[in-house]
This record gives sequence, structure tokens and C-alpha cells, in this order.
Amino acid sequence: MITDVSVKNNVTLSIVHIHVFNKPVVKTLYHAVNITAQEAKFFTIRCGINHTVLSHDTSRIIVITDSIHVAKKIFNPSLHMLQKQSNFILSELREFFNRCNMNTIEFWECPSKSNWHLHKAVDSDMKLFNLTPLLPNKYSWNFSKKLKSDNIINTWKMIFQALDLKGRNFLELVDNNNKLLEPTYCKGSSWL
Repeated sequence: MITDVSVKNNVTLSIVHIHVFNKPVVKTLYHAVNITAQEAKFFTIRCGINHTVLSHDTSRIIVITDSIHVAKKIFNPSLHMLQKQSNFILSELREFFNRCNMNTIEFWECPSKSNWHLHKAVDSDMKLFNLTPLLPNKYSWNFSKKLKSDNIINTWKMIFQALDLKGRNFLELVDNNNKLLEPTYCKGSSWL
């Protein structure tokens, strides 16, 4: 299973080639807007593992990727942003290993600059696909997060102003310019 990810025109492309005995059997391409390249790489690994685990005659999986640091997150028990995807992969691998105790999985790192012929094939398929985004360019991952956070803050303000139970001794905080302070999410800040 050879994976690759590319970001073009604010669209993240993920590609997986699955080979059996060095012959390509499956080629899949996924595209998404508003996700990071790291999330796309992880999703690509998940889809490839899912597809190979479904084949009951598979006993050995080799994942070849140019981002081994992302693949290591599968086995990272601490909380991280890819934890949900990691849990899905681990449950699929548990099923794979329970099927036969001789089943194995290996992860190989293959940087794009190594010019390995199978990785070059994946890379050329990636370059052939040209998708233009459906949304305006301002809809990036960070813009979407900011838009959602701003909506949460505005909802909080409306609910708080309409609430009759807030009490009479409510202290309004102001900054140095005598402007009211508002809740913020910037730089990991806590809510006021």
C-alpha cells in the first residue's frame, strides 16, 4: 500500500495504490476541502488499511508512506487531534490480527525524493488530477475554525443578554480604552 498527499488550490488530495505481489490492484483518490495535509495523510492510511483488511486472504500489509511521523500516531495512546481515526484503524487491525496470529503489518518510510518507481507512479497519478475548489479561497481550515468560534461567541452573548437569572451584581470588565472585554479563543485563551 503506497500513499501520497498533495495540496493544490486549497484542496487536499490523497491517493492510495494497493499492490498484491507487485501488481496494482486498487487505486483510490480522495479529495477534501478544509482539512490539513496531516489529517489527509492519516485518512489515506486508514482507507488503505481498511481496504486491505477487508480482503480475507491478506496476511501481510506493508504501508509505504513519505510521512512515517503521521503513521506513528496510530499507536500513540495520548490524546491528539487524530485520535478518532486512530481508534478506527486500531479496531480494524485488531480484527486483522485476531483472524490469524501470523498476520503482520509493517510501515516503511519512502521520501518522495528517493525516486522509487512505485512511489513515482503514485506521484504521477496525483499530478494528473486537477480539481478546482468549489468554495472561495477564504474558506481555509483556519478560516472555518475562526468562523465557528465567532458563531459560538455570538450565541453566548445573545443567550447571556436574554438570560434573566444573571443577577444584579454582574461586573462588566473593560480594557484600557474603556471597551467591554469579550470572550476569546485566541492563543489558547480561556473564556472570560
